[in-house]
Amino acid sequence: MTSALDLLDLDELLSDEERDVRALARRVVDDRVRPYVADWYESGTAPVQELAREFGRLGLLGMHLTGYGCAGASAVSYGLACMELEAADSGVRSLVSVQGSLAMYAIWRYGSTEQKQRWLPGMAAGDLIGCFGLTEPDHGSDPARMATRARRDGDGWVLTGGKMWITNAPVADVAVIWARTDEGVAGFAVPTTTPGFTAREVRRKLSLRASSTGEIVLDEVRVGDADRLPDARGLSAPLSCLSEARFGIVWGALGAARDCLDTALAYATTREQFGRPIAGFQLTQAKLADMALELQKGYLLAVHLGRRLDAVGLRPEQVSIGKLNNVREAIKIARECRTILGANGISGEYPVLRHANNLESVLTYEGTSEIHQLVVGQKLTGLSAFGG
Repeated sequence: MTSALDLLDLDELLSDEERDVRALARRVVDDRVRPYVADWYESGTAPVQELAREFGRLGLLGMHLTGYGCAGASAVSYGLACMELEAADSGVRSLVSVQGSLAMYAIWRYGSTEQKQRWLPGMAAGDLIGCFGLTEPDHGSDPARMATRARRDGDGWVLTGGKMWITNAPVADVAVIWARTDEGVAGFAVPTTTPGFTAREVRRKLSLRASSTGEIVLDEVRVGDADRLPDARGLSAPLSCLSEARFGIVWGALGAARDCLDTALAYATTREQFGRPIAGFQLTQAKLADMALELQKGYLLAVHLGRRLDAVGLRPEQVSIGKLNNVREAIKIARECRTILGANGISGEYPVLRHANNLESVLTYEGTSEIHQLVVGQKLTGLSAFGG
C-alpha cells in the first residue's frame, strides 16, 4: 500500500531540517494526542494547558516568529507542523495556531518592547496561553462593524463589549482584544485577571470538541495605555493576523485529509465484501485515486505558498486561494472516506467523521469559503462585491 503523498515523491521538495520538524511534530502527536483524542472529543474537553507546555517545550508555539524564545523556523516548517497536528485533530492544531499566529503574532508584530518581553517568552514556552478576541456574536465575517468599544479614561482605557467563538479564551492568561475607538480600530493585550473580564466555555459543540472555546464579556474593563498595542492602527492589523493563521490552516486541513485517506486505504485493503477486499473494486479505487490527486495538488499549493512566504511574503488573495482550495477539498475527502468505511465511518473508533465534523468549523473560521471567493473575485475583476 502506497501513501498518497508518496505518489509524486513530494518529500524531495523538503529540506532535511523541514523533514526533521515534521518528524518531531508527528512524534509528539503520536505520543500525546492520538491515544487520547477520541476520548477528549467524546467528553468535549482537552488538557489544553498541559498540551501547551508540551508543545512549548518542543518549540512549536510561535515557531515561525523570531526572538523572545521563538524558534524562527521557516514558513514551510511551520506548515508541516500544522499538518501533523491537524492529522491528529483540528482542535489541537487550533490551539497552536491561535497561540502562535494570532495572539503571539499580534503582540510580536504590533506590541511594544515591554509587551513583547512581558508575554512572548512565557507564551513560547507554553506557560502562558493567549487568545484573540475579534469575532463578535453579531459580527463574524464583517469585523469592521464590531460593537466592542474602547474609550479613553484618564491615562488608560475602558473596554466594553463581547466576543464569541474565541479559541483558548476560557484558559487564557492574556487576550488580544480588538475594539473601536474614536481614532479607529485598536488592539489591547488584556490580562484575563483584569476586573470585568470574564470568559465562559461554549458547551454543546458538535465540532472542535477537543478544543477550548469561549465567549468573552468585557464589562467596563479598565486597562492602562501600556496595554494598547502601539503599532496596531486600523482594521488592517487584525486582518494581517488572520492571514498568518490562514496560512497554517492551508497546511492543517491537508493533515486531516491525509489521516482520513490513510484510514480509508488501510480499511479498504482489509475489509472484504463479495469475497475480496473492497479496495479491489473499481468504484473504490476511483474514489481513492481522485482523493489522492486532490491531496497532492493541495500539498503542492501549500509548499508553493510557503516558499513564497519565506521569500517575499504573500498577498491576501494568495492566502485566500490556499485556504479556499485546501479546506474545501479536505472536507470532500473526509466525507468520501466516510463512505468507504460504511457504517464504521460513523464510529469514534475511527477518526474520519471526527475529522469531517472538525472541518465543518475550519470551513467557516478565519474567513468562510464565500469570503475567500469574494477576495479572489475582487482581485480578478477589480470590483468589490462585499456588502452588495
